[in-house]
Amino acid sequence: MAPSISIREHVRTLPDPAIEPTTTLVLTSAKNHFVDIRILKPTHPETPKEENVLPLSRLDWAFAGTSSSTPQRDKDGKAFAHSTWKHWVSSRTRDVSGVSDEGDMIPLPDGRTLEKGSNTDPETGVVSEYEELWWEAPVRVVESGEGGGEGRSCCVVLRLQDDEHEARGLVVRVGQYVEGVLRVGESFSLERWEWKGNGKGEGWQRLVRMGDLWLPCGPAMDEKRLKEGGEVKYGEYVWEVIELNNS
Repeated sequence: MAPSISIREHVRTLPDPAIEPTTTLVLTSAKNHFVDIRILKPTHPETPKEENVLPLSRLDWAFAGTSSSTPQRDKDGKAFAHSTWKHWVSSRTRDVSGVSDEGDMIPLPDGRTLEKGSNTDPETGVVSEYEELWWEAPVRVVESGEGGGEGRSCCVVLRLQDDEHEARGLVVRVGQYVEGVLRVGESFSLERWEWKGNGKGEGWQRLVRMGDLWLPCGPAMDEKRLKEGGEVKYGEYVWEVIELNNS
């Protein structure tokens, strides 16, 4: 499948009205690796912090793993997909064994997608029906590397698994966005970057960072220095380049 950039417009727990309390961005690679980061919007005006470093209290949820979809048809013959997102690392729990989400992805005439399913409230245990509305942002071509050069629509995935140190992380770049999450024991960190600008001042800008752990978002932006199956080392951790695609 083609890499995708999914932006959530709203979430609704039935029968309540639709709301969007977060900025939610999901990056999915060609081989279905994904990073899903949901940052709570401020409840009151805030003084901008340097380089958008936010406390983890502003995090709703961040997780990463692999996704799969099965084509189906409803009783009227209309096509939709039943999708499953298998969690590999999460901000909410250290043990993600058997953790996954499922939902029906229903295409709408205007090109957006309505996700329908059910979930369990982590605090009350109550099961509720939900809806989420998504739209796919176009994947932009950005200049390759720090010095510019030939532009490509790029997809990069780096993965860390170090069981000895209880470390798991995933960084996904799709075109003009990079997102990464990393858990080491009880510590959790994330970053989100976007290539911005047309002309003077263009380049990668960090939109948000939480936590103190290092993530290889920079290497993902400079794909010319990477090769699939290669490694990015930082301190005692080794990240593997498990996907690298240019188009």
